[in-house]
Amino acid sequence: MTITGEIRSSKRRSGPPRLKITSLEVLCGILVLALLFQSRLVDLLDVPKLRTASTVFVAICVQALPFLVMGVLISGAIAAFVPASALRRLLPSKSALAVPVAGVAGVALPGCECASVPVARRLMQQGVAPAVALTFLLAAPAVNPIVLVATAVAFNDNPMMVVARFVGSLLTSVVMGWLWARFGKAEWIAERALARLQDNSGTPKWTVFAESARHDLVDAGGFLVMGGLFAAAFKTFVPVSWMATIGGQIVLGVVVMAFLALLLALCSEADAFVAAAFSTLPLLPRLVFLVVGPAVDVKLFALQAGTFGKSFALRFAPATFVVAILCAVVTGVVLL
Repeated sequence: MTITGEIRSSKRRSGPPRLKITSLEVLCGILVLALLFQSRLVDLLDVPKLRTASTVFVAICVQALPFLVMGVLISGAIAAFVPASALRRLLPSKSALAVPVAGVAGVALPGCECASVPVARRLMQQGVAPAVALTFLLAAPAVNPIVLVATAVAFNDNPMMVVARFVGSLLTSVVMGWLWARFGKAEWIAERALARLQDNSGTPKWTVFAESARHDLVDAGGFLVMGGLFAAAFKTFVPVSWMATIGGQIVLGVVVMAFLALLLALCSEADAFVAAAFSTLPLLPRLVFLVVGPAVDVKLFALQAGTFGKSFALRFAPATFVVAILCAVVTGVVLL
């Protein structure tokens, strides 16, 4: 290549960066178009059912957002300032006793479903028995104070829903921990789950806090919006006769709400407000929705498969789904 050609090639490599359109630019463009065509959009969307759906959606998001933000801030603080070995030092040596202790520890160490998976992996790497780590994985996003307070606000006319959710979720985590201690096999967990994690000791703790909170907020906020949209559409467009049919057949209601929790993959800090929106359903199916959601959903299945391997996820997720439904039903029958 000639010197001139090398210079031209160097200029092309060192030239201005290519324009990259991200989701932020797309959002800004949509907002600008909405402002420019505001009057036409109002005429087009001025439909009673759409107005009702938008009201329900905004109400769900506005109610849930403060608890979501509080939850991700606490989760970020735990990731940055609480060492993973703190729980290990408090656990009994015997797995049968350590499992319920790990379940109760979820009250003191709150975190979202996404954050609990890497924490469970970290605990396993530090020598904690898999049954104990998996108990904490299920308990932390379901029985922490943020989730319970959000549930109390969403179901302010049914305070026993808070107690029932706590008992049902704690029972689910402990039963699954004992089942894994009895029947689980180490070879079901991928070797990469026991590999050393990236060392963040050189990263400033406030940086870890900010990045963890930002990641959890963006991730969980997206699922909140999806859940709010689905709940608003379901409440507005589904015929009342269908809801009456589901509400009148308790078994059908339990099955439907269990699969909705599985598919919607809501954040546990916000799912109570979505469940409260299904006001025509009895409390028992909605309790199943609240217990199943933080324990197993499509998002968690993907995270568990990526962290612990498909062999683990294909066994753990279906078992958790069945156990969560049974624990929620038993708890609801006794307490509600």
